[in-house]
Amino acid sequence: MKTLHEISEDLRCLTVSAQSLLFEAIERIDDPDGEGAKTFLSLHRERAHLEAEFSDQIRAAGQVRSPLEGIPISLKDLFDEGGEITKAGSTALKDAPRAPQDSTVAERLRAAGAVIVGRTNMTEFAFSGLGLNPHYGTPKNPYDRETGRIPGGSTSGGAISVTDGMAAAAIGSDTGGSVRIPSALCGLTGFKPTQRRVPLDGVFPLSPTLDSIGPLANSVACCELLDSIMAGEHHDPITPRPIKGLRIGVPQSFVLDGIDETVATTFEATLKKLSNAGAIIEDLPMEELLELPTINSGGGFATAESYALHRSIMERAGDAYDPRVKVRIERGAKQSAADYIDLLNARADLQARIDAISVAYDALAMPTVPLIAPPISLLESDEDAYHTTNMMMLRNPSVGNFLDRCAITLPCHEKGEAPVGLMLMGETMSDKGLLAMAKGVEEIL
Repeated sequence: MKTLHEISEDLRCLTVSAQSLLFEAIERIDDPDGEGAKTFLSLHRERAHLEAEFSDQIRAAGQVRSPLEGIPISLKDLFDEGGEITKAGSTALKDAPRAPQDSTVAERLRAAGAVIVGRTNMTEFAFSGLGLNPHYGTPKNPYDRETGRIPGGSTSGGAISVTDGMAAAAIGSDTGGSVRIPSALCGLTGFKPTQRRVPLDGVFPLSPTLDSIGPLANSVACCELLDSIMAGEHHDPITPRPIKGLRIGVPQSFVLDGIDETVATTFEATLKKLSNAGAIIEDLPMEELLELPTINSGGGFATAESYALHRSIMERAGDAYDPRVKVRIERGAKQSAADYIDLLNARADLQARIDAISVAYDALAMPTVPLIAPPISLLESDEDAYHTTNMMMLRNPSVGNFLDRCAITLPCHEKGEAPVGLMLMGETMSDKGLLAMAKGVEEIL
């Protein structure tokens, strides 16, 4: 599990080539004993080979487009790529027209020299935090693979593509945690930027109000590089911010409810490490977060906005939907325009009140998700367990989407233990500062 910087150095020193990296990635995808068949919905064998070959050629000529030059990356199945069908993890769109051009995200990645290996599996239409997909199968979490635990969603395939060496990093979407949940459950670093920084054009939407685009990778620096490329910004590596004197607020309401013993123990030990390193850790009541279930009781932005998009698709192909996804989308039919306006106003009000509290801190910290990854079989067979677990997985990360914040999850468990994520949440548009803090925290962890 090398970082993008380490792979870039290998390429610079000519110890590997873009073509050899691609060959290794595809070999792992094709391994009949691996998770490749459930991880990728489409593999770009010919196109990726041409991209890798071109990358090696221009490197030999002394040209490197970015530190991402020649590195294999996976793309979630909701980003348009010219000539590909964007199925969004569904069979309902299998006959949809092919995309006429790349999404801005895919275009910027290719312009930076990335070799896009293929399109990864996901929860259908990105509407769940568990990662189960009844149409294409569910790739298993790298932890306790014998049991077969969920990868987390909705960017399920993206996470497994990285943990299993099928790609050096993955690009996903995050509407309520869909980058951070699988990153936390699989032991990766995942970054959700402030929404407005990365363009959403050419990305199949779930909720345009909440959707954001982020990377799943092996380090903060990996996420930082990918984020700057996707945001169209010049990449200057960020210096880690020292931990000493860092003010971290820990909300005590809502986000700590019902956490399991493993997560609770690991989170407490992580805060102690940061405190011992000089961080100032302060518990915050932040009871305002307890209002979120009531504010979103009608289904929130995701159901209203997804229903507006899907009602026409469901009329012609509703039987092809995963029933667990379809029933959540259909809740949007019960929301009125007045309900939606109330939701917008409630969001603005809560944002202002939380901002007034958090402004005194460099970041807020909480467990990324309150549970370790449960077995796939349990959630496939038990409807109540599916819905309860899904809501628990989405609960903490969705706070950042609702408040329009940037947030990052870092693995904080000990080697060999069940993966647990530490989530740091920054202010709106404080992305660079958050990444600098996360780099400092990463060095301690």
